[in-house]
Amino acid sequence: MRYLIFVSCAMLACGSGTTPDHARSADSPFAAASGVTRADGGKGTYRIVPLGPMTGDVEILNGDPEKAGEPFVMRIHELPGAIVPLHSHPVDENITVVQGSWYFAVGDTWDRAALRELRPGDYAFAPGGSTMFGYCPDGAVVQIHGVGPFRIHWRHGVKTIRDPDAGSTFVFGRGERVRCPRGTGVIREGYASGEIIQYEIEGEAGGRFMASQHELRRD
Repeated sequence: MRYLIFVSCAMLACGSGTTPDHARSADSPFAAASGVTRADGGKGTYRIVPLGPMTGDVEILNGDPEKAGEPFVMRIHELPGAIVPLHSHPVDENITVVQGSWYFAVGDTWDRAALRELRPGDYAFAPGGSTMFGYCPDGAVVQIHGVGPFRIHWRHGVKTIRDPDAGSTFVFGRGERVRCPRGTGVIREGYASGEIIQYEIEGEAGGRFMASQHELRRD
């Protein structure tokens, strides 16, 4: 799910929206998120968390996704155009789409034809260890619950535009102005896994979206 664009994210910044260094390991569920917030008032406290605009990519509603044996609930903001590469988790994953539409499948090969559309209220279950992938054409909010530790294993590894050897994978750099079918904007981040190479772009008209490398042209 941009999942975890690549959630792609940072561990439990307790509302700060920052990404602690200890959470940037490649298999952290928070290794690539622009911000992680907590919507609870502390463990065991009563709460109601309405669905509203998300200030970051991940909102923790309850628990600690990275703590073994602890139940958790979180929401992930999937950007328009996000492609989720092949990956797996060591624990069962319960997925409910709460806003927008999101496409999901389980399988060892990224296959657009295998994707099934999930709309608000639709639920999917992926057993721990299964390989999965997804796509989000127009943006969505996906709610996930399970029992930690919620980690991510990318089938083909993961690279980011900030890596020292990024030039061997990424044609474009951070801060470059580009255009694509979704519009024009400035590159803020880049993520790659196998043949999937995507950039997070801040649009000229506001908002963020994802675009694949082959779609981009320098503006």
